[in-house]
Parts: sequence; structure tokens; C-alpha cells
Amino acid sequence: MLNKLNNFLPVIFVVLGIIVYSTVMYFYQKRLIKTLNEEEFRSGYRKAQLIDLRDQEDFKNGHILGARNIPFAQLKMRSKEIRKDQAVYLYDQMGVRPGQAARILRKQGVTNLYQLKGGFKLWSGKVKKGL
Repeated sequence: MLNKLNNFLPVIFVVLGIIVYSTVMYFYQKRLIKTLNEEEFRSGYRKAQLIDLRDQEDFKNGHILGARNIPFAQLKMRSKEIRKDQAVYLYDQMGVRPGQAARILRKQGVTNLYQLKGGFKLWSGKVKKGL
């Protein structure tokens, strides 16, 4: 019985490590970026830089009116395009990537960061199709 338990110990440690890491990152990202519901997001994004983190094809198929497309995969390379002195409103398809993007942008000195709760999938406001 003890031998079987020893076989599972590495798996248990890996799973626990993943859980601890995920929890720490969740709370860290929550400090970096403020999550807004659609109404709050809509009331502020026109006075800010609105960044769509989805890939170019998804952006072409529809995006929030006024958004600029900087796919998450290109964010490090293109982060200089984002002004540090203005608020930045971020969104992706389901609300997963903005927290990761906030870590990248914070390292570049961008501090006023917001994300759309639930992402574009839950957006009911105006949408523009095409570039």
C-alpha cells in the first residue's frame, strides 16, 4: 500500500503545484487589471485605447466599434504602440487573455488597465465587421 502511495506522490505534487500557481496568478492578475461589466466598459472605452487581443481573422469577422487589433501573440513586439499615459481597455473572445496581456503591459509601464468581463462573446453593443 505504501509503495502505491509513493508512485502517486509526484503526480500529487505536480497537481498541487499547478493549483497553487494558478491561484497566485489569478490574484496577481486581479491586481493588475480591473474587470468591468459591459455597461462600465461601454461608458469608458471611448476615452481610452481599445485593444482587441484576438487574432486578425476573428477581428475581421467582428469587433467592438473603435477597437484596434493587436493579437495577443504580437503584444510583446507591438507594445510600443500603446500609450502609457492613457487608459487601456482590453478584450479577447472570452476574457482569458487580458490578464496575461496586463502582465506584459505593466512591465512596459502601462498602469491604467481594464478588461471586459466575459470578453467579446458576451458583448451586446455595436460591432463592426471587416477592417
